[in-house]
Amino acid sequence: MDEINLLQSAVPPLLGWYSAFKRALPWRETADPYRVWISEIMLQQTRVEAVKRYYVRFLERFPTAQSLASAEIGEVLKYWEGLGYYSRARNLHKAAQTIAEQGFPQTFEGVRALAGVGDYTAGAICSIAYDLPCPAVDGNVLRVLTRLLADASNIDDAGTKARFAAMLKEVYPPQAGDFCQALMELGALVCVPNGAPLCEQCPWVELCRAHLEGREEAFPVRAEKRARRVEEVNVFVLSCGGAFALQKREERGLLAGLWQFPVFGADASPEAFGKTVAVKRAKHIFTHIEWNMTGYLIETEEKSGGFLWLSPQEIREKYALPSAFKAFLPWLSHKKL
Repeated sequence: MDEINLLQSAVPPLLGWYSAFKRALPWRETADPYRVWISEIMLQQTRVEAVKRYYVRFLERFPTAQSLASAEIGEVLKYWEGLGYYSRARNLHKAAQTIAEQGFPQTFEGVRALAGVGDYTAGAICSIAYDLPCPAVDGNVLRVLTRLLADASNIDDAGTKARFAAMLKEVYPPQAGDFCQALMELGALVCVPNGAPLCEQCPWVELCRAHLEGREEAFPVRAEKRARRVEEVNVFVLSCGGAFALQKREERGLLAGLWQFPVFGADASPEAFGKTVAVKRAKHIFTHIEWNMTGYLIETEEKSGGFLWLSPQEIREKYALPSAFKAFLPWLSHKKL
């Protein structure tokens, strides 16, 4: 059986399985393209369970593209706080302004042109919202398909993704949205990435070549990951008269344009600012960088220039601090200050 015939044979059992076992998720209650778009952006590089409450809360505040477009970017970032990868929120805000003016695009090319939308996200939105046969191929889907076909191609190669997208387009059923989500769901619940896949629960148990050959864990094949760069940084939580200092990061690079507690290199001295009240070690892992942080809670005698000095309430309610600094937030209510 060639690859296309095998994929065609796999569609009906997958759709049947999805109908019976799909999870009840808030974004599956609608095909509204605006809401589908919000969910797909949130789900980029973020676990489903983490997205649920953010999705509901975000849409309560920004129920339409117009409401999102007219909001201040600071408020949008605050509602995004904790989801990470803040460039997604900035792109949402930018794209919402386009949508508010022109309406939500109804073609793959139009959706793909929105800020922050790539091929996968455009394919998912068009499939789910419009039932268009637009494949959404990410690592999750590639894992499922390479196991089904026992395909040893390197999934980190752009050509591999394009080839699988082309194959999927040939077998897309009329229920494009269900098919797209079923592939994702199979990868999330059954054909899992870590540990042995749950083959006994899989609708493809009699079709999957990797399973029939007993080589499920040999797929997918991918390039060796590049080691993360480790950086030692000092985080100074400066306090003066009940106010705390924040600084804004540069508009380019890591955590671009976001507010943070002042960050310095490992050789910076806390004594230059004042009296150290507490010290805490923490670690945060970004995609390609790992921060080993030493945090210092410091009492200062005056509010140094170059920082924004705010009350704990103002910081909590109005300013989005990246999750890298979560370990130091309890210091905002430190009793000794």
